[in-house]
Amino acid sequence: MTQTPDSSKPDSTPPDSTTRKRPWRDNIEAMTMAIVMAVMLKYFVVEAYKIPTGSMQPTLMGNEDTGIFDRILVDKLSFHLRDPERFEIVVFKYPLDRSKNFIKRLVGMPGEHFRIAEGDLWTRATSEDEWTILRRPAPVQAEHWKRIDPADARYSAWKASSGARDWRVEGRSRIVARGDGQVRLPKDDGPVWDRYSDGYPSDMGSKLSRARQVPAVHRVGDLRVSGELTPQAGLTQAVIELRENSKRYRFVLPGPAAPANEHARIVVDDPMRPGEGLQDVTAPNAPRLRAGQSLRFAAHNLDNQLQLELDGEVVLQLDIPAQSDQAACVFLQCVGEGAEWSDLELERDLYYTSGSKSREFVIPPGQYVMLGDNTQDSSDSREWAFVNYRWSSEPSNGAWIRGNFYPSQNPLHVNDEGGTRVFLRDEWGELHDFKFEHGSLGPQEEAPFVPRQLIVGRAVLVFWPLGPFAGDWRIWRLQWAR
Repeated sequence: MTQTPDSSKPDSTPPDSTTRKRPWRDNIEAMTMAIVMAVMLKYFVVEAYKIPTGSMQPTLMGNEDTGIFDRILVDKLSFHLRDPERFEIVVFKYPLDRSKNFIKRLVGMPGEHFRIAEGDLWTRATSEDEWTILRRPAPVQAEHWKRIDPADARYSAWKASSGARDWRVEGRSRIVARGDGQVRLPKDDGPVWDRYSDGYPSDMGSKLSRARQVPAVHRVGDLRVSGELTPQAGLTQAVIELRENSKRYRFVLPGPAAPANEHARIVVDDPMRPGEGLQDVTAPNAPRLRAGQSLRFAAHNLDNQLQLELDGEVVLQLDIPAQSDQAACVFLQCVGEGAEWSDLELERDLYYTSGSKSREFVIPPGQYVMLGDNTQDSSDSREWAFVNYRWSSEPSNGAWIRGNFYPSQNPLHVNDEGGTRVFLRDEWGELHDFKFEHGSLGPQEEAPFVPRQLIVGRAVLVFWPLGPFAGDWRIWRLQWAR
């Protein structure tokens, strides 16, 4: 008779040793995988960086005076799949000291001729070609418009002309116009300058100690004026006029009292040369001013191009010749019954200074030119240079060793009892210490380029949320890095 096993009895067979639970082993495996994934993410996908200096201000903040040090997320994966593109904000290993990471805006591309002139960037393919001005994409340009510091008395209020007797000026943001007349900025009858404090929120510009040390030395011709215009029924025309040297760029808006066949237009003329270089373009489909109704406007002179924007739409563009003298100012004019100008704002473009060393480059293949947005206070391609030393002892043994030439930091010459001691940090980040009497100083060599292999990634997001910008209020710093 066959016996069936009694299922009520416990199985006497011991479980296989491979099925035994080992919590400590599982935890170690999980922790190891987490560490591996974190390392992989950091080195190949995304990493967070802190902005330590002000070379990219005000786009990215890193400033002791304000206590603001932006944190950014850097995408490292994209550049494994494609090459960097012009005007991206990139992180790279500093070619003059590869132990450090720098963050700048990529402006010069491999194989091209690149130039900084009259506050703008220019490029050409070969020495036989004409220089072409580089125009930035709209998101980048939005970061580069600098609100002119209202703390400067020259810009605190519009100056009314003697004919505008019935006009009421309310600071810089509002004007109630009655009858013919015009107002002007700057109010001291001078030009717009590249002030260091421009472009910062509220009164933050006045808190920057550097703002008191960097003189404004360049006239800025690239200006933007924006606001709202509310006409009265008897307004014949309103005019936004940007002047650059003797040139007048007039953005003319026909008022409610203007003939029906008049349209918004841009008129360029030069009173010093009547009839010479006259340009006049119209926009038949542009919105018209209507009595009592507000119309938003923005007019700018940027990178040798005039543009008129009405209610958020670009209605006119006109290319103009470059001006070597960029002394500029702004006028607002009314003809007829009057209007109200409100929410007015005056901005200037970033003015690229040419630097003390390089202002024109022939970029080798596989190399790039980098500039900081804060061109008045940025160590970038315009300034970089190597210094060369050799000395008799290790590791030089008479061979040249080069390092970053930064007069205030590297190399350092310290007087010692036995003579002068030199401290030199080389291009790999190694610090050397030797007696100057045992060595010799070689020539400096400009080093403006960043090789492709040193570019780490691109900045995509400013994520550090809070920072004291002005007074005791705080602003949320969560935005795309452009």
